[in-house]
Amino acid sequence: MAGKRPGKGGPKQGGPSRGTGGKGPQGGRSGTRGTGRGGSDAGGRAAAGRSSGSTRRGAPSSGSGSSGSGSGGSGSGGAGAAAGKSRSGSRGGRSRAPGAGRNAKRVPKRALGGDQVEGRQAVRELLLAGTRQVREIYMIDDLDAADILDDIVELANDMRIPMRAVSRRHFDAEALTDSHQGVLARAVELPEHDLDTLAQTPGAFLLVLDGITDPGNVGAMLRTAECAGVTGIVLPRYRAVHVSPTVTKIAAGAIEHLPMALVPGIPAALKRLQDLGVLTIGLDMGGDVSVFDLPIVDRQPVALVLGAEGKGLSRLVRERVDVVAQIPMSGSLNSLNVAMASAVACFEVVRQRSASAATQAKSTMAKPAEEAP
Repeated sequence: MAGKRPGKGGPKQGGPSRGTGGKGPQGGRSGTRGTGRGGSDAGGRAAAGRSSGSTRRGAPSSGSGSSGSGSGGSGSGGAGAAAGKSRSGSRGGRSRAPGAGRNAKRVPKRALGGDQVEGRQAVRELLLAGTRQVREIYMIDDLDAADILDDIVELANDMRIPMRAVSRRHFDAEALTDSHQGVLARAVELPEHDLDTLAQTPGAFLLVLDGITDPGNVGAMLRTAECAGVTGIVLPRYRAVHVSPTVTKIAAGAIEHLPMALVPGIPAALKRLQDLGVLTIGLDMGGDVSVFDLPIVDRQPVALVLGAEGKGLSRLVRERVDVVAQIPMSGSLNSLNVAMASAVACFEVVRQRSASAATQAKSTMAKPAEEAP
């Protein structure tokens, strides 16, 4: 049918179709028939009506046959043109840029992710944490025996989570990473947390990621952050990687214990953190002070800010932070991988906080001894 496949009503317009060469009334009928075939869509029907009308008006005249054949030809041509217009119009509609048009849908906000968790340690930690609903677990049916697999099966049975043992081919079709270790889980997405709530946590220790797009680096940074006692993660909503399956695998379960906030822009988020009394420290190879000489005291709220590998901190972020620190280099290379740099900085914050706490404890213990007679 012409309506289903635009242009099928008009292909015969160049050849001796029934609507172009008939005699008198036959020509009129064939013209009407031709227009009927060519005008199945909205534009085609309108053209068909006009051409068939001209056929009927020409019928009483002595030249009705030629008029009919002419109208039939024009009907066929009109239908083909209408079909061509309809076809080009529909193509134009499909190729319209996203967001064009009065009723175009707005692009939805990017969510935090984390709904597909891959890797044995990541899946076990998801079940142990119990902070999210787990919908189902997939496992390759011929995996070698391992204690961690037994743990996953036992936890899933206790929590009444559907377990699906599938072939490797089926599993590979479901997995989104190459290093899945034969286990994946589907769960509800990670919840987003409010930036103010993260900043007002007692002893807040935040890690702010400024436009990092490598999921491998983000996963490693999250795992390090959780081990270092980071209390919250701040990510930009756009132009940065979120919690993808690769991130869940490399983070090895850390995402279940790290509250995360998504913000429209990092510079504005840093301004808000400063208003809430958080010391913001940017890490950059051109920093003004060594990361080992930071003015950190025990329980002081701190936010470490790291930029994308290669680019480093963006200009606005660099201008907004309280301190720009660097990691001193002694070798031939002049920089560290951003994940390694975050590990050094995170544990240096831990060290300085611990040293400050120890100093304050000694000072508190010495005061009663000095006051004694």
